[in-house]
This record gives sequence, structure tokens and C-alpha cells, in this order.
Amino acid sequence: MQSSVEAPPEMQVPVRYFERAIQKQEIGALVIGGEHPGLGIARSLGRRGIPVYVVDDQHSVSSFSRYVHRVIHTDDLLDERKTVEAVLEIGHRYGLKGWVLFPTRDETVAAFSRYRSELKSFFRLTTPDWKVARWALDKRNTYNLALQLKIPSPQTWSPLRSADLGILYDKLPLAIKPAIKENFFYSTGAKAWRANTPEQLHRLFEKASRLIPPEEVMVQEIIPGDGRQQFSYCAFFRDGHAHSSMVARRGRQHPREFGRAATYVESLELPIVEELSERLLRAINYYGLVEVEFKLDPRDGLYKLLDINARAWGFHSLGGSAGVDFPYILFADQIGEPAERCRGKSGIGWLRMVTDVPTVLSDLVHGDFDLSSYIRSLRNTRVESVFSSEDPLPSLLELLLLPYSISKKYFVKA
Repeated sequence: MQSSVEAPPEMQVPVRYFERAIQKQEIGALVIGGEHPGLGIARSLGRRGIPVYVVDDQHSVSSFSRYVHRVIHTDDLLDERKTVEAVLEIGHRYGLKGWVLFPTRDETVAAFSRYRSELKSFFRLTTPDWKVARWALDKRNTYNLALQLKIPSPQTWSPLRSADLGILYDKLPLAIKPAIKENFFYSTGAKAWRANTPEQLHRLFEKASRLIPPEEVMVQEIIPGDGRQQFSYCAFFRDGHAHSSMVARRGRQHPREFGRAATYVESLELPIVEELSERLLRAINYYGLVEVEFKLDPRDGLYKLLDINARAWGFHSLGGSAGVDFPYILFADQIGEPAERCRGKSGIGWLRMVTDVPTVLSDLVHGDFDLSSYIRSLRNTRVESVFSSEDPLPSLLELLLLPYSISKKYFVKA
């Protein structure tokens, strides 16, 4: 695997620059969430001399980055009202009026969208308002929109009672998943559950209904295949058009079937995914960074809509190596600076080593492993999610925090 490309001298900004920037009241970025997506934003902006503060409610890899001027801890970023109050308090405390807000989690997008009127008097908001964000944050809305626009999507049902599940027996296996993922995900650590039998379907539906409101429990057909059939349209979208964009495919993900996150991603050209995504985003007049996920259904050859992520996604730093510096393009737009339109180059890889290694080992154990494609992916990798030769301390911190991260994300009570 190739290490991250060293930044040119003019982009290697000494820490003292940030002190001068704050004193001169220059506009910076307030990033909410310091895991690898937030770190990617900080590096994108920090390399250009833009001051970056990170707010988090847990320990994160951004804490030791040379491109993060300050990390601020707050108690709760899950509750929308508390998040907004904390961000406004931090803004006033540190004199961040006019700074650009970058959320990295869905619940933060929801908070900023719902309380936009309060926030916009102090900050620059990269988040669309609620009438737009609701199409992304609630999958019931997402799939209804896809139906209206004749965009393929998996068959999905919203039964309110376990007694209503009998009509779905002949469609097994099926996935049990939430319409709004946060409460379900933080309770279970899972994106979805697989039901192979009627008994499992009833048991998992009832279990999900105890964790989230029954009306938020969805039952969905399972499209065959793993992450290798999953594609993402990534863009900065505004005024009905993609200002800059990139398409990528998941080479590997964890877990394999209902991937919580990608472990290896590679850019490519795929016009059909671009066309479907832009039709969708144009219909809701979307503004901001966005990742639209599709899965290729081998049964009918259709690319089917899975998700819309209305924020910087997990592998957005791939864009920088592929020629599309997404965080900076959005920041420039927010402060009224011109940014060149870009299109991502094909064949550029992104890797998250800490999760990719166990994924590959699991594939070896289960006999589903292609050594040649794995070696090719390493050769194509140009950016690792956390490691960077110009900013090495976050990767050391990631290793030290690994037991903590595992306990937070994977050993959750179902």
C-alpha cells in the first residue's frame, strides 16, 4: 500500500499559523465528530491554512492531528436539542461567529436541519434545511421519493404488528431494518438483521419494535451479493447540478452483507448511477455534500437505491486523491470563494486498515478470498482513512484507542 502523498510545502502549515488566524478572526471550520470522517475534513482544510476546531462526545483520532487547532469535549451529541445548545455555546465561548459547520453523523445533520433558524444567525451551515434533509434521514421518505421518480429500490414493507407479517413468508429471506437508523444502530451495533424463517421474522420484528417505535421498523427484500455490488455517487451538489462529483465501488465492507462501513473503496466511472442520483437530488433541490448509495441487483440488472447520506461520508477523503477535495470545495462555496469544478479519476483506492485486516482474515476463513484482487487493491490505494506520513499521530492514537472503539461500536447491548 502506498502511503499518503506528502503535502507540498505551501500546504504544510505550521501550528503558529492557526494562532495568527484566530487572532485575525479568520473564518474557520467547526467539525462535529472527530473520527476518521472528521479527521479527513480537518486535513483537507488545515492543509490550506484554514483553522479547524473539532467537537466530540467521545475520544477520537482527531485529537492529535497537526491540522486540528482545538478539540472540545461535550457530553451529548445524540440529543438534537443538547447538540444545538452545545454548538452555540462553543461558538460564543471561542468567538467562532461566521465559521462553517461540518456535521459527520446523521443525528447531527438532523439537529442542524431542524434548528437551522437558530444556528444560521451565528454559523455558516453546510446542512440542507429539514424539508430537504427529511428525504435522506427517514428511509420511508427515501423510498417513497424513489417510487415517485421511478428510481429502482428494494421492495420494502412497513407492517405495524407482528400479526401482519404472514403475507411476507413467501418473500423470505428478508431484512429487518430501521427507517431512522440512530436509535437502532446505537442499541444493536447493526445496520439490519436477516430473517431466514417465519419464526425469525416474527422474533426479530418484535425485538426491533421494543428498541424503536414499531412504525419505524421496516421489512425489506435482500438484494443478493455483498459490498462489491454496492456503488456510491459522491458530490457537492447545488442549484440542481453536481458542482463536483465522483463514483466509487465498495471492494470490501464490514459486516459483509449489511455493511456498517466500507473497508476498501475504489473510484470508477458509472454513468447510470450518476444519472439516477442527480435526478433524485434535483427533485429535492439538494444543497451540500452527499453520498447516494445503490446496489446492483443481479436478478434484474437494476441499480437500486439504498441510502442518501446528507453529510461527509466515511470515505470522503478518497476524493482528495481522486482530484475532488470535497470539504474544501464546500468550504469555499460557503465563504464565497470560487472553486474549480472537478470530476473524480477512476482507479484510486481508499483503505481503512483497522477494519479491512479482520475483514480479509474473515474472508480467508470462509473461503471467499481472491488474493490477486486483494493485492491489486493495495497497489491502487492512495489514501488510508487515518494514517498519513505528514500527520502520523492520529494513526498511533487509533491503535491505542482500538479497545475503546470496539467497546463503543461493537459490544453493544441488543
